[in-house]
Amino acid sequence: MSLPQHVRLVEVGPRDGLQNEARPITLAQRMELVDRLSAAGLNHIETGSFVSPRWVPQMADSAAVFDGIQRRPGVCYSALVPNLQGMQAAIAAGATEVAVFASASEGFSQRNINCSINESLQRFAPVMALAAEQGMAVRGYLSCVLGCPYDGPVAPEQVAAVSAELLAMGCYEISLGDTIGVGVASATRQLIEVVSQKVPRDQLAGHFHDTYGQALSNIYAALLEGVSVFDSSVAGLGGCPYAKGASGNVASEDVLYMLSGMGISTGVDLEQLVATGQWVCRLLERENGSRVGRALGKA
Repeated sequence: MSLPQHVRLVEVGPRDGLQNEARPITLAQRMELVDRLSAAGLNHIETGSFVSPRWVPQMADSAAVFDGIQRRPGVCYSALVPNLQGMQAAIAAGATEVAVFASASEGFSQRNINCSINESLQRFAPVMALAAEQGMAVRGYLSCVLGCPYDGPVAPEQVAAVSAELLAMGCYEISLGDTIGVGVASATRQLIEVVSQKVPRDQLAGHFHDTYGQALSNIYAALLEGVSVFDSSVAGLGGCPYAKGASGNVASEDVLYMLSGMGISTGVDLEQLVATGQWVCRLLERENGSRVGRALGKA
């Protein structure tokens, strides 16, 4: 299969990234991060989530972030929602679209959201109904697609079955997440081959963590399988609180450098993105998780 000419990057740093950083940043800084990312040309930014601040204190005041950002035309500002209450809050905040999340493994589902996979899908039914009523797009996240910290290896057929359920419920796209970063390129190709029998490849996205340094090779493998949407996080922010030792999402700068070198367009300015990554790392007082960011920062 030939490589796509264009890739859509879904920037998850302001949500998936920041929620797993120990050091919080201010509300104004959260807004500025989103504005800097949109100025760099990213047109799909996960801006916040409407989950209980008791569970994810870093995402408190997400409504204020949505209210304070400088919205650019053509940019999707999305929000993660766990239930109907979260969905209603996202609508009130003016989110462009929402995302729901399920797990491909029972062990992770029980420990992450305290219910079975089937129960989690049932919780989304009212969310999907309200989204349809509002004409709002819903994206589906599926975690632990290449391995689970509790159940070990996850069968591609199991991933395909849950992906198909999310698609049938009304999700326009399923983001396949290697939550603990254990996948390798051959497993990624096999996974997409199996899942694509239930969900068209143009409705699949990849969400790879770089725990074992495999994220870029997994993205390349997914590109070869016809996937052209990838989630990434500026400066490699974040990790996973329910997956011990999981490092952050793949860094947006590293993905962009690879795609640009391959002649694949994204519409994103690498220089601006690198500057944003350096800026947010200074705020968080942490090392830049992007190798490209570190290399260009010294250049």
